[in-house]
Amino acid sequence: MKGVGTVMSQVATKPRTRKPARRAVKSRRATPSKADRKRAGGKSQTPAEGRIGQGGRRLADAFEAVSRMPVLAESRRRLLVACEGGASAAGDAADAIESDAALTIAVMRAAGNGDGSEGSGGGVRQAVETLNPAGLRAVGSSLESYDPLEAPNPWAERQERFRRHGVATRHAADRIAELARLSSRDELAVAALLHDIGRRVLAELYGEFEVDDRDATPEERIRRERRELGIDHALVGAVLVRRWGMPSSIALAIERHHSRQAQGHAAAIRLADLIVHYASGEPAPPEALVTGGAALGIDCDRLAQLTYEFPHSNAPRRRASDPCPLSVREIDALRGLAEGKVYKQIAHELDLSVSTIRTHLHNVYRKIGAVDRAQAVLIARDRGWI
Repeated sequence: MKGVGTVMSQVATKPRTRKPARRAVKSRRATPSKADRKRAGGKSQTPAEGRIGQGGRRLADAFEAVSRMPVLAESRRRLLVACEGGASAAGDAADAIESDAALTIAVMRAAGNGDGSEGSGGGVRQAVETLNPAGLRAVGSSLESYDPLEAPNPWAERQERFRRHGVATRHAADRIAELARLSSRDELAVAALLHDIGRRVLAELYGEFEVDDRDATPEERIRRERRELGIDHALVGAVLVRRWGMPSSIALAIERHHSRQAQGHAAAIRLADLIVHYASGEPAPPEALVTGGAALGIDCDRLAQLTYEFPHSNAPRRRASDPCPLSVREIDALRGLAEGKVYKQIAHELDLSVSTIRTHLHNVYRKIGAVDRAQAVLIARDRGWI
């Protein structure tokens, strides 16, 4: 990580040679001071060398500030209430944590002992099991919080915008993962929550560097970051997540979520981000949505369903905490039942015989202990399998 940090320092402070944009990025200090030259042994430094040295310190300060972001007061309150319920309220605790990016960061780092070494994998639910209620209570009690209603201010407004976008992207990514049959959905949830964490770092470095949000697509925004800052928030965020010791799969998904060649979790976050922008009335090119869905095997019919669901979707379903014992074909057959289809319709859609569908569903009933199709659908939905 030391090498990556050095590269980041150099790139993040790359002197701009382009014509200044409409909103200039402020530089806190353009030339080295006499004290800086004295510490360097009297050797004269070029302005570029001075900026590189200052950039390393500024980047470290920005990382530290983002690592200590206050959490939403309501999310913190719900976590502490869930801790009073003991192990039986682990699901409620995880839901409270995943409602706030800063709270997720604190819990994930605490579960990894905060030593900066990469964890063994998993997401918030694994962290909840590792810390237990007492550990979660200690983390929650140690954090500062903000209340955007009780004490409104520009910082809280920006933080709330960041938090809400992360939560909406998490919900969309979870639904996409279900349709695309992606694994490790707990890790995907963390990556979706934190996919824009690099923007908070850039804000610490350069002030609120923003494009005209209502007129620019996500790809246009990241291109402007690269053009005017020499770096983008996806790469910055991935570096910070690695510093926190989170699983490499989370860092990789964050780093690549704006790439047109994104796959797996990164592709799911890219599509989820576009859907959330689309639902908010912000630019989201239809061709980008279609190609994003195609990268995950989601056709236009399913994509239309996704765009229809947001923001008017039902309450998000809790992800499965137990491994699903069903095969892919068994889940397909059960999903057909959940949609109200008869055996013949399901068989036609899956290009199987009716007797094969009947066999698959009998296996489903046996594996999950259901007595009929209605109970099977209820059990599978409750456990997040369909």
